[in-house]
Amino acid sequence: MSRINTNVSSLIAQKTLARSNAELQTSLDRLSTGLRINSGKDDPAGLIASENLRRDITASERAIKNTEQANQLIATADSALSQVSGLLNDIRGLVSEAANTGALSDEQIAANQLQIDSSLEAIDRIAQTTTFQGKKLLDGSLDFITSFTTGESSVSDFRIDQANLGATGELAVNIDVSAAATRASITNGSIPYTVGNSATGTLTFADVTTPAVQSTGTLTLATTVADIDIEAVAGEAADGLAGDDVEIEFVSGATTGALYDAQTGILTVTLATGATVDDAVAAIEATDEFTATLASGTGTDAVDVADIISYTGVLTGGADQVADNDIITIAAAGSGTAFNGTLTFATSNTVTAGDANVTLTNGNITITVNDSDTYDLSDLADLIQTELGDDYEVTLSTNASDGSFDSSADTAVSVNLAGGTADTTTGLQEDVTLEVAGTNGAEVFSFEQGTTAAQIVDAINLVGDAIGLTASVEAGVITFESSNFGSRQFVAVNVLSGGVAFEAGLSSRRAEGTDTQATINGISAVGDGLAISINSSTLDGVFTLEDTVVADDVINLTIDGGGARFQLGPDVVSNQQARIGIRSLNTAKLGGVSGKLYELRSGGDKALDGDITGAAKVVDEVINEVVQLRGRLGAFQRTTLETNITTLSDTLTNLTEAESTIRDADFAAESARLTRAQILVQSGTSVLGIANSNPQNVLSLLRQ
Repeated sequence: MSRINTNVSSLIAQKTLARSNAELQTSLDRLSTGLRINSGKDDPAGLIASENLRRDITASERAIKNTEQANQLIATADSALSQVSGLLNDIRGLVSEAANTGALSDEQIAANQLQIDSSLEAIDRIAQTTTFQGKKLLDGSLDFITSFTTGESSVSDFRIDQANLGATGELAVNIDVSAAATRASITNGSIPYTVGNSATGTLTFADVTTPAVQSTGTLTLATTVADIDIEAVAGEAADGLAGDDVEIEFVSGATTGALYDAQTGILTVTLATGATVDDAVAAIEATDEFTATLASGTGTDAVDVADIISYTGVLTGGADQVADNDIITIAAAGSGTAFNGTLTFATSNTVTAGDANVTLTNGNITITVNDSDTYDLSDLADLIQTELGDDYEVTLSTNASDGSFDSSADTAVSVNLAGGTADTTTGLQEDVTLEVAGTNGAEVFSFEQGTTAAQIVDAINLVGDAIGLTASVEAGVITFESSNFGSRQFVAVNVLSGGVAFEAGLSSRRAEGTDTQATINGISAVGDGLAISINSSTLDGVFTLEDTVVADDVINLTIDGGGARFQLGPDVVSNQQARIGIRSLNTAKLGGVSGKLYELRSGGDKALDGDITGAAKVVDEVINEVVQLRGRLGAFQRTTLETNITTLSDTLTNLTEAESTIRDADFAAESARLTRAQILVQSGTSVLGIANSNPQNVLSLLRQ
């Protein structure tokens, strides 16, 4: 090279050396940090992917921690529930022991009662003191908050286990009943039976509804071509018929006038010579019984009696006033003479306006209303029905008048309840041996010829609790009915011997009940007797309906909040959250259709010295309730929390591996790059030295 101002070789060597130094620095950064990407320029797309994965890793790690905390909370609640279960089992044993009154003394039963009281106090204490990080778990504070819109009276009990309230924080629940639950039922109407009559009586309320009508007639005076309309005053004419059949006669006389003879029913009109038609009208008007008007003609011409050509007839078309009646009928619901009695209707100033005082004593009914008020008779019938109850049927059977009763003006007539006759039966036509079975067990009964339906029913009901059914008789028809509702309930009646007619009269030999059919938020619910349940992604709950619910009933409620909400997923959205409800374990809340647990306390309705059978039923229901709660929480732990931890752990592993692949440095590769960079730097340095020394060769040219 012979140019010295520009050393191109040196520039090339410098550029190469700079690149080698950069590669060396990059390798040193990666090896010192362990990361392949230390800044955005290292790998922009990789940096974005890596940061997103880091976000997911952080969220997953937090979700795992959240789930572990939820698991610990549920485990704490379950531990307390385990203690409650133990106390309940102790109480159940004490109740069974106390039922052994033939062997236990009163002091021993009292000691059992004290132990039950202590156990109930312990349950209440556990409900109040079980906490997790200061949050009470079993006092009801973790239960869902609900409010009914319609149909609250149709629900006897309900439990919301889980609910997804979404972004709005509330969930509407619509229950549409398509078929009501039924009991298993078999009937038998083979026993000869004649239904007696029911006693009936009436209250008649009289009102004047049609006014009296006056009778009328027309007298034509030919000489003046004038008509006189004559009308009898209501109720004043002969025979009380408002003037019907009154004869009209005209005579001449010295003085014009009119006279009515009530005995003969003749109205005599006397016209003097020169009298005018107006004079005749005035004469008739002068009587107290008639009115007269001039219908046509001049009415001013003089009248010569001898020249009068007139039509003489009778007044017709009259009618007396009419009083139509409103009638309330009271009929006994059952037959028999026991319902025969007096029926008295009275008014008094001691009864509050609008009310009715109804008393029933030994079949005698007295109805007293306010003496200065006006009653709508349909409302009065309802008031009487409410007071008399189901033993009587009260109806407004005739409503011909105005439908009201004015105590100060109208009248009422009472008719005694009468006509009741006893039922008659000849009993079984032959001996019969029956096996009656139900959900709880079976019993065999032997009845002789002549045994009545009522006696059969009494015998079966004596052990009905052990069988799981009840028997009843109405109008000679025996009904065997399961104690509870649902498809799991059955009744069976088998004739073991005799009773050909009885067997022929059975509606069936075995019958099963049916479950409630309904939809909850459009999803078919699972029916179990009166209970319906749903388990969906948005709602998990059980609703127990009243036995009065019928098809097409609709129940609406709203879950407004509450419950324990757990964030189980990495994203804060409703479908990655779980919200469960834990009901209060207070003894005032625990229980079912048989009663509440607190009733077993001393002095309670189901204490050991009271309804001990009812006490056993209550404890059984509470044990089932607590066991179901423990099972539900355990299922939530196992199927939701533990599987969530496992799934998130797997996800975390995969995310971490993916993030490491993108961002972490490969030390083997980076070490090789470092060695290469070091060699290149050393080589580049040497080459640069050579390139920088090349211009000195030009000096050799100057030495020549």
